[in-house]
Amino acid sequence: MDARLFAATAVPVLRLACTELSWLLQRGYADNASRALVGDRHRLQKRQRTAISRSACSEDHRGARLARAQPLSKLRGASLAIDGFNCLISVEAALGGGVLLRGRDTALRDLASVHGSYRRVDATYEALRRLIAQIVLHEPAEVEWWLDRPVSNSGRLKAMIESTIESTIEPATTSRKCATRWEVRLDFDPDTRLREHAGVIASSDAAVLDGCEAWVDLPSAVVRTLVSDDAVANPWCVDFSVLATC
Repeated sequence: MDARLFAATAVPVLRLACTELSWLLQRGYADNASRALVGDRHRLQKRQRTAISRSACSEDHRGARLARAQPLSKLRGASLAIDGFNCLISVEAALGGGVLLRGRDTALRDLASVHGSYRRVDATYEALRRLIAQIVLHEPAEVEWWLDRPVSNSGRLKAMIESTIESTIEPATTSRKCATRWEVRLDFDPDTRLREHAGVIASSDAAVLDGCEAWVDLPSAVVRTLVSDDAVANPWCVDFSVLATC
């Protein structure tokens, strides 16, 4: 179905819808009503509506988020907090050939949703390995992974992340200094922990980006390595970062 909903012929309409939604949000119109109005106007299907909803934002929010965005080089010696499910699922989607979204704020997102449950897929281990290797490359002083405790299988994922950290950083530290401390934490409200983090966070969650001190687009960096290593020939990414012409 996504092949039709996000085909090249559908992208101009989706970009226009995202532009219109961003225009309404900038002028203070209610989120839900604006999404319904734009979605109905363009007769968008549910996944298309999800795509523009995740990609749109007001100009004020866009400017503030971009002002807090940091290159990964800024991680050296910093404290990094990771939105675990958020970053992992985006890389899983890239490895699996799923649709990725480049939002108005330039953050890379996916279409998946975690509604109380998470199930590992074939790409999970490779996605974790790639995320951890990218982090090690930039040498933060400490790294905290945050996972939603109420989500089923979060405990299993925590254990998997910990074992993948151990197996990934050992060879990586042969000639490179690694992060001094790694923690994987389960919490009932990880979004608040991320917003309150006195350092850099890795997330594309709009609510987190609007409240954090600084953020990096970790999944984007990982997707670039997938391309350079020929793990993914051509990531399927719909780019909403540039306004369409109304």
